[in-house]
Amino acid sequence: MKSTLYLLLFLISNMFYGQQAPAFQVVPLGVKGGVDETNLSSYLVAPIHTNDFVALDAGTIHAGIEKSIENNIFNVSASEVLKRYIKGYFISHAHLDHVSGLIINSPADSSKTVYATQKCMTMMQNHYFNGQTWANFGDEGPGFQIKRYHFETLNVKQEIPISNTDMHVTAFPLSHVNPFESTAFLVRHHNDYILYLGDTGPDAIENSQDLKHLWTTIAPLIKRNQLRAMFIEVSFPNEQADTALFGHLTPNWFYKELSVLQKLTGDKALTGFKTIITHQKPPKENMVKIKAQLEKQNNLGLDLIFPEQGVKLEF
Repeated sequence: MKSTLYLLLFLISNMFYGQQAPAFQVVPLGVKGGVDETNLSSYLVAPIHTNDFVALDAGTIHAGIEKSIENNIFNVSASEVLKRYIKGYFISHAHLDHVSGLIINSPADSSKTVYATQKCMTMMQNHYFNGQTWANFGDEGPGFQIKRYHFETLNVKQEIPISNTDMHVTAFPLSHVNPFESTAFLVRHHNDYILYLGDTGPDAIENSQDLKHLWTTIAPLIKRNQLRAMFIEVSFPNEQADTALFGHLTPNWFYKELSVLQKLTGDKALTGFKTIITHQKPPKENMVKIKAQLEKQNNLGLDLIFPEQGVKLEF
């Protein structure tokens, strides 16, 4: 009886102060772009208080799990996390810094689903899981099919359930050196959402409308406080020339894009919006510059978050 009363008081208090109880937990297995093979893009996402995780990208898996265990995020072995807790993988694009952890860990993994859009899936089957570069652990593609993984091709802008979880996902196209494609994943649990963007350049440089279309989709979710957080890359400091972006963002371009989103949400809707900055590329001095420039230019009132490998986040 007392525990029920305390729960009700907690919920009423959160409502009164405009706070939301967390809906998602995120465990970053890798947060960087670039040369550090032990810390490349991969984020485990699950509904709060569950172990039903999916990996959004898979640049680093094992090293990130080990770091998470060191930080007492998981109290089971790395093998248990890999085999039982990770229910599937969503690959934004087939560049190695987003998929190498999946490939290397596949012999030790359990049966589950790998999700990607058509071009990304075709690249992984033709160049990685092809029976030559690496054994084909999937159920499609060239070479002998081991069938440990079910390869599920995503249709963009079509929501599907995520196997063995209580979550759903919708894929959206991104441009990463046009015409090369990347993907954003909008993950839903009941009425709450998290958005993860793979590598992307700004629309103006990419000659694309992909980000504008994505902003149009998520603006209503932000206005209704349903989008709990957004993961978006900023790979280079502002000193990087536009001709050398290679399909990435700088702080300047990040804020130009977010100003487009602000016009759709209204002036104050982005105040306090949790925005996780991913894919910062070494060297360290560049990463320090990126953080300083983002914080200095933050006239939108964003809650900027710089994730650390193996440090859990809740949204």
